[in-house]
Amino acid sequence: MTNKGFYCLLLGLFSVLLSFSQTEKDSTSIAIEETPIIANETLVKKEIDPLRPSKAAFYSAVLPGLGQAYNKRYWKIPIVWGAIGTGVYFYVRNNKQYNRYRDAYKSRLAGFKDDEFYGLISDDGLVRAQQQFNRNKEMSLLITLGLYALNIIDANVDAHLLQFNVDENLSLSPHYQYNEMENTSDLGLTLNFKF
Repeated sequence: MTNKGFYCLLLGLFSVLLSFSQTEKDSTSIAIEETPIIANETLVKKEIDPLRPSKAAFYSAVLPGLGQAYNKRYWKIPIVWGAIGTGVYFYVRNNKQYNRYRDAYKSRLAGFKDDEFYGLISDDGLVRAQQQFNRNKEMSLLITLGLYALNIIDANVDAHLLQFNVDENLSLSPHYQYNEMENTSDLGLTLNFKF
């Protein structure tokens, strides 16, 4: 596939995913949670979409950074693209170096003495250089795949945390109490849940 075909395919996938993200939400997958926060004498309702984390993870799996855009965390997109782009850059760079040393070694095995390393690097040096760049190439690939997985996990966790309830009706607080009758102290946690 040529570079032009690859970019057209990538642009097509991006436009399809954007159209899916802008469609109307399915009414069966949305639960409405009533929060007892009163603003201007009315009850504020907050929508909870249980499929939001899986959608964000799917979008990030298809195109890195798209899940972060779905979560409206636009500042994370350059970080994701920079991290994955750096991994791809080092993979391509190490692959080119590996191919240079491999081609020179193959040329010497064929009996030619006109490669770019002739007189500078021995045959064993060419073999060691190939092994080093192949190892670096594989390490770059593993790191890039790890960053890609981290991008998916970040989108999923961020979508979960956007729906997390952090109002004052739920509280967990430590308490310390001195018992004068037994001359001892009590230490514990208090969980308050107001309806």
